Amino acid sequence: MTPPRLRTVRYARAWLAGPTNFVDEDVALDRADRQVPGTLTRPRSASAPLPAWVVLHGLTRRGRAHPQLQRFTRALVQSGAVAIVPEVPEWCDFALAPALTVPTIKAAIAGLRQSGWARDAPVGVIGFSFGAPHAIAATAHPDLASAVAGSAGFGAYCSLERTIRFLMTGVHEWKGQSHRVTPDAYGRWILGANFLTAVPEHSGADDVARALRSLAALAGDSGVPSLDPRLDASKSELRAIVAEEQRPLFDLFASASDALPDAVMAAQVAEALIAAARRIDPAGEPAAALAGVTLPVHVLHGRHDSLIPFSEGLRLRDALPADTWSKATITSLFGHSGEESLLAALSSVRELPNFLLALRGMLRLV
Repeated sequence: MTPPRLRTVRYARAWLAGPTNFVDEDVALDRADRQVPGTLTRPRSASAPLPAWVVLHGLTRRGRAHPQLQRFTRALVQSGAVAIVPEVPEWCDFALAPALTVPTIKAAIAGLRQSGWARDAPVGVIGFSFGAPHAIAATAHPDLASAVAGSAGFGAYCSLERTIRFLMTGVHEWKGQSHRVTPDAYGRWILGANFLTAVPEHSGADDVARALRSLAALAGDSGVPSLDPRLDASKSELRAIVAEEQRPLFDLFASASDALPDAVMAAQVAEALIAAARRIDPAGEPAAALAGVTLPVHVLHGRHDSLIPFSEGLRLRDALPADTWSKATITSLFGHSGEESLLAALSSVRELPNFLLALRGMLRLV
């Protein structure tokens, strides 16, 4: 087997230069309830069998075709592995459906075995964003425990309650220290699309929920950041088709790029959304499932992440059982919102070694 140090160097080199030595293959996966597409990626010049990974995307319109996810996966396979990225169509439509995680991973592992490229050994599981805590928690499921070697989560949340509060107010806390940042409005739009009409006083705000879903889809399809002024015209158009009495609510979730939402109203709506989320799907809170994880876990999180704050990554690590091996790395070398790469490491002598050590530890899982 290729030493972890060399595999890490290969990954970093592929990420920096842009992956070239790879083959992408579209595959069909049986998820039990339906057939879903997936992408099997392998090194162009390698021969089977290889260490194998399942990579789960988050709540993103582009799903397995998200550019950053593709670049990550292609660099991963150039470390000397094969990877499969199953699409979760419901997540591409912004539906918070954590129950789909286990059947999706099962289908992906079956796809790896059928491909003939994966070696006969447990696989690694990697999740991004919304998919991260549920991918980690899934390793404790009886149907997966013997088939998985360990997991990693990039940009994971641990508490949906705290994440909702952050996205609405911009405030998060870690060990008694409060932090305030401007949150990525994309997350607010998804919250509104999923939970707004479940709030009793906003049960008639279907037009607002639809407008927010459309806005999230537009940003996801175009790749334009949520706070970019280029989206202001679309916000105005969507606002115009919302009932007049509902427009202040729309403005709370989708204010113009040069405006700030009402802080008091945001805090009040945050608590109402939290209550609605608890009623709709308690599994959205992953803490209970994380308590059953026994396999190794690597958590990596961007220090300046404005969609899910770094405190959530640290909180997830602490939610794991005390006797489960886990490591959390908080770094400024990547984030949730925006295109970042290891090129940033060239200006940070301290960050690069820590990040590469974390990456090497993750690659050693398989």
